[in-house]
Amino acid sequence: MDEEHSVHASSQYSRPMHEITFSTDDKPKLLSQLTALLAEIGLNIQEAHAFSTTDGYSLDVFVVEGWPYDETEKLKTALEKEVIKIERRAMSSQQSVSSVGELEEGRMKSETDQLNIPNDGTDVWEIDPKHLKIGTQIASGSYGELFKGIYCSQEVAIKILKPEHVNSDLQREFVQEVYIMRKVRHKNVVQFIGACTKPPRLCIVTEFMSGGSVYDYLHKRKGSFKFPTLLKVAIDVAKGMNYLHQHDIIHRDLKAANLLMDENGVVKVADFGVARVKAQSGVMTAETGTYRWMAPEVIEHKPYDHKADVFSFGIVLWELLTGKLPYEYLTPLQAAIGVVQKGLRPTIPKNTHPKFVELLERSWQQDPTLRPDFAEIIEILQQLAKEVGDEGEERRKDKTGGFLSVLRRGHH
Repeated sequence: MDEEHSVHASSQYSRPMHEITFSTDDKPKLLSQLTALLAEIGLNIQEAHAFSTTDGYSLDVFVVEGWPYDETEKLKTALEKEVIKIERRAMSSQQSVSSVGELEEGRMKSETDQLNIPNDGTDVWEIDPKHLKIGTQIASGSYGELFKGIYCSQEVAIKILKPEHVNSDLQREFVQEVYIMRKVRHKNVVQFIGACTKPPRLCIVTEFMSGGSVYDYLHKRKGSFKFPTLLKVAIDVAKGMNYLHQHDIIHRDLKAANLLMDENGVVKVADFGVARVKAQSGVMTAETGTYRWMAPEVIEHKPYDHKADVFSFGIVLWELLTGKLPYEYLTPLQAAIGVVQKGLRPTIPKNTHPKFVELLERSWQQDPTLRPDFAEIIEILQQLAKEVGDEGEERRKDKTGGFLSVLRRGHH
């Protein structure tokens, strides 16, 4: 791995923490390797920060607990042993790697190489279809179907691409989704478990979210969110998005249908079919996403950045507030034209909390530079949650795992 690492202990926390820094050549599976390495020696990761330089190096910083404060040298020794093991494994599988290691360098050399997602034997996300039990169908789209299923006795969601639609573009999108999902790990992002990447059976396996989508809850089950609950949902989404943006990932299709709830009502960002890792220039072009939620600069095919997601988030906040479809009286295309040419935005209901109104209006500013980033959005929402008193019944129910019963009061 040509790796250097350093360990620093800190006593500023109530329990012993160590900061571990790895500096090495940048490799596509590095973050998952290092995460597994730390888990192997019994460390709990509290924070992880990954940095890549333009000249091909990587700096990964972890804040961990689970090791005595005064045994830093022993921790270094344990880390060195694990690194040596990884290097040996990498060397023994070098020959098998050479044929499939091209994705990050050329990203996609040719149409026939589309599914060459790097896997050197230490990555464990390739799933044998024999171990997947496919159950009931949850949803169906034009290019794929979503099933509930079982993988190694765990309930999972399985997104299967329809073989008749698997062309080079769809394969490229599939590769991109796997590449992004296996790099992310956050409590407000749906957890990737693995993928089958051998045609014709192409599928992505994630944790199963029993609460379904926020869109279905609002529009099909006619649920509604009381304001403290709405703020909790919004904070969950903002935290997931902030994590993605910190890792240079732009979602590009943020909407209520891509927000899923688990059995405790925790909301997670899902569906990275059109997500992209931000280009080195920080500029992206080409229209993608869904018109009703799409930022004007994306609709107009102008260069855009992570602030396009903030615009979509503003529309999502309005959805959570009203339970309505944005611009429901217009076709998607009419809505897009209105947003770009006339500055059209959804109508905010009277009696909405003034600070929430201000956040909505800032998030969907026409000029992307005037929109807040997600770190600031989290602060605003958390402050607002304190003001409206979410320390009451909603919070207690959340702790007992009964959050969804609070959500479902709106059912009839």
